[in-house]
Amino acid sequence: MMAKTTKNKTFSAELLAWFGEHRRPLPWRETGDPYRIWLSETMLQQTQAHVVIPYYNRFLARFPDMRSLAAADEDDVLKLWEGLGYYRRIHHFIAAVKEVCNRHDGNVPNDPGAFRNLSGVGDYTAAAVMSIAFGHRLPVVDANVLRVTTRYFRIAEAVDKAKTKRMIREELKRLIPDNAPGDFNQAMMELGALVCTPRNPRCDTCPIAGGCGAYAAGETDRYPRIARKPKVPEYHVALGLVMQEGRFLIQKRPSSGHLAGMWELPGGKIRDGESPEQALRRKCREELGMDILVHERCAAASHAYSHFKIHVFLYRCNAGRIVEKPVKNQTLAWIDSEEIPDYPFPSVNHKLFAALSPPASL
Repeated sequence: MMAKTTKNKTFSAELLAWFGEHRRPLPWRETGDPYRIWLSETMLQQTQAHVVIPYYNRFLARFPDMRSLAAADEDDVLKLWEGLGYYRRIHHFIAAVKEVCNRHDGNVPNDPGAFRNLSGVGDYTAAAVMSIAFGHRLPVVDANVLRVTTRYFRIAEAVDKAKTKRMIREELKRLIPDNAPGDFNQAMMELGALVCTPRNPRCDTCPIAGGCGAYAAGETDRYPRIARKPKVPEYHVALGLVMQEGRFLIQKRPSSGHLAGMWELPGGKIRDGESPEQALRRKCREELGMDILVHERCAAASHAYSHFKIHVFLYRCNAGRIVEKPVKNQTLAWIDSEEIPDYPFPSVNHKLFAALSPPASL
């Protein structure tokens, strides 16, 4: 069971005092605009702050407010998000911004329930935006906060279980101050990012070390505890650099699902008992209605997503005859290497482009 918070009545005061002195000068901390705060919290999910900063600045330079984003072309938005990963975040964000423009006259609702009901807004985003932008007493629970809290209270339960997160959220509700909920949430996340790190935490500089159970017991390395995860599946994929008259073929992914709306090289997963070349010919016939002539392998790359990993092999090909109609609603384009920056591609495609030597061989 979790220890009572009364063991350290000065928890919030010490934490906020430390945050006031050590907070990083991040661009989203210089604004009270709910849209910009919301954008930053969307980008920061499962992504470190130093990675987010250039994306955040470029995105706002192009889409400074919600109405400009709501009216934007999808390819333009995805291009600015390209490389940040977890693309479902941006699709949900666009949908939610459009809902705000249509139903709330372009103003982020200052009501936790109404905001939580927007597309893709979960408990983390709702608590972060509502506390930082509007001062609602809603505790944020992310990986940094889970690590700080489980060490402080020596919580033995696995943090990837919903029950544990609910328990931690209830405990934080007793700690979060009335007058500075947004700063408290940011301070907890900042402490986890800078001091209470996953490995080699800097406990000697921690403002709440005096009440930390794991520090007192010399067991900081034992928290947080995570339930054993199943092995991440791995897939082998064959893609084609399908050439015709000096240009190569790309296709746009469906508007929903994994990597929705991104552009990619044609191909797909290799089935059991199938060679990469066979898989590539099969996928081009199934999706493009095209016979292709497969030549040598010219590049390879691996990429890890949140729930699986892929190993990709790229083959030089020549376009052949059209044998049947492409899959319905298939969007295709023939481009050259100079046009690659005009399209949003998944990171693994860029790894393949970079692996080609020389680049002009595209």
